[in-house]
Order: sequence, then C-alpha cells, then structure tokens
Amino acid sequence: MAAPFPLASHSSSFLSSSCFNSKSFLLPKPRRPCPISPKPFSLTSQLSTLPILSFTGDTVGETYINLKSAPPSTARAVVHRAIITDLQNKRRGTASTLTRAEVRGGGKKPYPQKKTGRARRGSQTTPLRPGGGVVFGPKPRDWSIKINRKEKQLAISTALSSAVQNMVVVEDFGDKFEKPRTSEFTSAMRRWSVDPKEKSMFLLTETADNVRLSSRNIGTLKMLNPRTLNLFDILNADKLVLTPSSVDFLNLRYGVDAVEEEEEDGESEVDGDLEPAEGEEGKEAE
Repeated sequence: MAAPFPLASHSSSFLSSSCFNSKSFLLPKPRRPCPISPKPFSLTSQLSTLPILSFTGDTVGETYINLKSAPPSTARAVVHRAIITDLQNKRRGTASTLTRAEVRGGGKKPYPQKKTGRARRGSQTTPLRPGGGVVFGPKPRDWSIKINRKEKQLAISTALSSAVQNMVVVEDFGDKFEKPRTSEFTSAMRRWSVDPKEKSMFLLTETADNVRLSSRNIGTLKMLNPRTLNLFDILNADKLVLTPSSVDFLNLRYGVDAVEEEEEDGESEVDGDLEPAEGEEGKEAE
C-alpha cells in the first residue's frame, strides 16, 4: 500500500524550514571551564613573651609561647565549626513526645456527630485537645557531628593564640596552701591581677587537693588540666592563668613544632590484615 504523501519530500521540506537555519535555534557552545588553582593553606604563628609571676605577684622571670593558628581569613570559620561541634555533641537527643497514634485511648467517638451543638470530634487523641498527641514533636535522634582531629587541634590553638594578651603565667603554687581556704585563693588571684568576679580559666598540669578545694567555691573559675582542656572554656574565659609546665605543654601540643599523638590501637594491622596469633602460626604451617 503506497503512502498518502511522499515521506522524503516531507522530511526534507521540514528540515529546510527557516527556524532551523536561524541563529537563535543553534545551541550555545559549551564554555571551557577555567582551571581554578586552590589557594595554599598556610598556618601562621606569632612568638609571644609572657612574664612569670610569683605567688606574691612579683615578676620573677619570663617565658614564651608560640602557637600555630589558622589564617585570618579562615580562623573564624575553623573556631566556629569546632565550638558548634562540641556543643552539639553534648546533646543527648533523648527528648521524645507521643503522636496522636501513640497516645493511650481515643478508640471511641466521644459523643455523637450531630444533635449536640458542639464541634464534631472523632477521637480524644487529637492534637487540638489537651492530653492529645503532639504534632511534629521531638523524637530521639543523634546530634553528633564529626570533626577531624587536626581541625579541632587547630581551632584550640587558634583560640589560645588569640587570647595571649589575657594570659597570666604564675609559678607552681600547689604547695602554698596548707589547708583549703577560699579567701586565700581569691586574695592570690587579686595579686595576679585576676578579678574573682570575672570568668577565669586555670590550666594546671597537676592540681593539688588544697588548690582544688580552695577554688571549687568560686563560681566564675574553671580549673582544668591538659586532659579536660576544651574550646568552650577558652573562649568563655576573660583571663587564662597558666603555670610554666602548662605553657610547655601548650608549646609541645599546639606549637609550631607540635608532636602529634599516635593513635594507640590494641590490634596491629599489616596491609589491612591482622597479624596471626602465636597459636595459629603452627596451625597454618601444618
């Protein structure tokens, strides 16, 4: 059966239309992407000299602190990400509410649909009534955020380097308190130009019992050690009180030539495979 019209002539006349020959119909040529070279991430450091005060408040020497910090263009973002991570990881995420399907009861219609003069209601668990379900209420969830270990260390060192002007270095005063007494501790803080009413953070490598007991009644004071050092207390403190041993720890841990902590794994791995135990070597040989 012959076609009612010639296909070849129809297709050729269709493709030869003026709309295909116009420049507006032509697709734009894809632009060649310009290579963007990433900016090198360089750490900065600034050597600062701090005077060492005695227990009586006299200057007895000086020490230096040299901490690495992020560049000014990214320092704020690094510290912000780390503090948000710390605060959000503290959330337990156990808040829970009941929806209208989980509330007890509600299987029977409270009253007839009509002839009562009241609004129609099909269940007592409706969110519109007291004791009913909660619409879009919280449910248990995990709020934790992952952050790289080196990024967190950089945030702490950046915060410490920005607070150098508020640092006070004091000689070790662990043996200066014969018995716990808060009044003696506050008077010592005043001798170090630290106001007890201002928020202060003490970083001590070793905390004597009398020092801990003398300072625990001061609500504006945080007594920390290298294990409990955190970013929030650094940013929240108006004054940072250190000892020469804690300054050495900061230079060793967060300084320019910082020594990274090696991850201690209980199992040794070689190319992704665990080393065989002593008893299994003989079995494999057999």
